Amino acid sequence: MFDQNKLDLLRQTKEEWEQTILPHSLSKLPERLSSFITASSEPIQRLYTPLDIPDLDYLADLGLPGEYPYTRGVHPTLHRSRLWTMRMFAGFGTAEETNQRFKYLLDKGQTGLSIAFDLATLMGYDTDSPEALGEFGKCGVAVSSLKDMEVLLDGIPLGEVSTSMTINSPAAIVWAMYIAAAEKQGVRPDQLRGTTQNDILKEYIAQKEYIFPPEPSMRLVVDTIEYGTNVVPQWNTISISGYHIREAGSTAAQELAFTLIDGMEYVRWAIQRGLDIDDFAPRLSFFFNAHNDFFEEIAKYRAARRIWSREMRHTFGAKSPRSWILRFHTQTAGVTLTAQQPENNVVRVALQALAAVLGGTQSLHTNSMDEALALPSELAVTIALRTQQIIAEESGVTNTVDPLGGSFFVEAQTNRMEAQAYDYFHRIEELGGVLPAIEKGFFQSEISDAAYRYQREIDENIRRIVSVNAYQDAKPVTIPILEMDPEGYRRQIARLQEVRRSRDAGRVGQALDRLRLACQGTENTMPYILEAARAYATLGEMIGVMKEVFGKYEEPNWI
Repeated sequence: MFDQNKLDLLRQTKEEWEQTILPHSLSKLPERLSSFITASSEPIQRLYTPLDIPDLDYLADLGLPGEYPYTRGVHPTLHRSRLWTMRMFAGFGTAEETNQRFKYLLDKGQTGLSIAFDLATLMGYDTDSPEALGEFGKCGVAVSSLKDMEVLLDGIPLGEVSTSMTINSPAAIVWAMYIAAAEKQGVRPDQLRGTTQNDILKEYIAQKEYIFPPEPSMRLVVDTIEYGTNVVPQWNTISISGYHIREAGSTAAQELAFTLIDGMEYVRWAIQRGLDIDDFAPRLSFFFNAHNDFFEEIAKYRAARRIWSREMRHTFGAKSPRSWILRFHTQTAGVTLTAQQPENNVVRVALQALAAVLGGTQSLHTNSMDEALALPSELAVTIALRTQQIIAEESGVTNTVDPLGGSFFVEAQTNRMEAQAYDYFHRIEELGGVLPAIEKGFFQSEISDAAYRYQREIDENIRRIVSVNAYQDAKPVTIPILEMDPEGYRRQIARLQEVRRSRDAGRVGQALDRLRLACQGTENTMPYILEAARAYATLGEMIGVMKEVFGKYEEPNWI
């Protein structure tokens, strides 16, 4: 692409520029920061040229969208032919309240559902469990039985709508309830489209919503992959998630590396089960964060596609191009939202969403401006959805694929991210792999160090956050805050009690006994979980059976 004579001339010209013209310009500028860094504390040069791309053939061989190694996108036409799915994360209080929010969002132009569950559900407890006291509906919707799922999805055509469910340790159970609810609507499993997050490794690494030890938890994940491949072929049975790793304080490179190596670990376990990689890999999906550093985030997504395609093709031997493709959902960074001057969060979210779109996302959730204060109000969630729609309809960024491809800066950042990811891969391999690295606290320590460094930079005013340590304003918050139905908890408990009274107790007991035997053996547990869900066994009852067999995990103390 560039001959050596031109590169030598560019190098000489740049050196002269740095020695003569640049110092004169710098002398006129006030000192802003001691250094310029990304959100991950990586230094940024003042100028990027072809000299910053170590392998210049890389630019010539960058490739085309829709072609291996997919650096420029997984589809040849990307958003010119089909916009990303606008999937707003929603859930609070009772199933009735969340059902109303779903219908409101669909009416406003949302194109896919995304279910947030409350903490009790995420941890496998029924709403009336003593351990769940005080957590009802606060960070999502409560789902304790198939009856809750039926109410949650009432009037929503499950054969037409794609649904994402952010659930991990109890993912197999909640997915079974969704399948059973669809059956009651007359929708077959092979007609269902959607995603279960189901990423247990990142729970041990970052989010900490685990229940069972790693090995039986991984077995349950592979059970869902196998069952989905055979019975629910349009469903993404796992969404390998870097989002929560980044929210815990990781750098962009750590998010990239830890997410992809988790994905490769799931692939290894599925292959060990006897599954053919080309049967299940096309239905693996990913979930990334969109943080504040615009160009670093775009580079992260581009590097992720390239790394994943290479590993699937050459390390794992996948033959189908569909198996090489990394498809991903993006959510703007909740951790960047400020309770101070929350209206400013609209701007942060817009920039983060734009980075996701320019990075080639297939699906996007935009956070609401009030989420540092409470669950989003209707006003706030509408503005968040409208942010996506304005980007799609008015900005012009969907008119061409990968418009930043070939930028010296973006390509240098993409190469840096890739190199840092492979460095982490090698370090994790030296520790024995993903599970041994978790047990030794490697991931947790790396994220903790990055989070501490980021906060220290804010405290020392190296990193400026508007309304936090820059441009502060003491005015009180005036935006409306969501109010939930105070009678919701009572109604939820009443429904759960009615389920227990009206169901066939003998059928429930037999289903739970069969589930226990399946957990003790080596059979796929999904058919038995489905049987128990159809019998209206509760979430807590099924988790209780699994705890009896698998035990309960407690994180080691590494101090």
